[in-house]
Amino acid sequence: MKELVEYIARSLVDDPTQVQVEQVKSAGKVHLELRVAKEDMGRVIGKSGRVANALRVLLRVAAAREGRQVTLDVIEPR
Repeated sequence: MKELVEYIARSLVDDPTQVQVEQVKSAGKVHLELRVAKEDMGRVIGKSGRVANALRVLLRVAAAREGRQVTLDVIEPR
């Protein structure tokens, strides 16, 4: 799951070196946190959150194949 998010996020942003994905597993659930450069936040979120929601849908489908649940949060840089 983590690799999928990293691959897609790096394809979207201008600065792929700033892409960071943290993964926390607990009881069959996986929680992913995506961090990108401040300038790339708009590319990852998209208009009205469409890109971020599309990422979440892809993750849910991939997780369902493995019998897991996945959540994705896009964390705003400081």
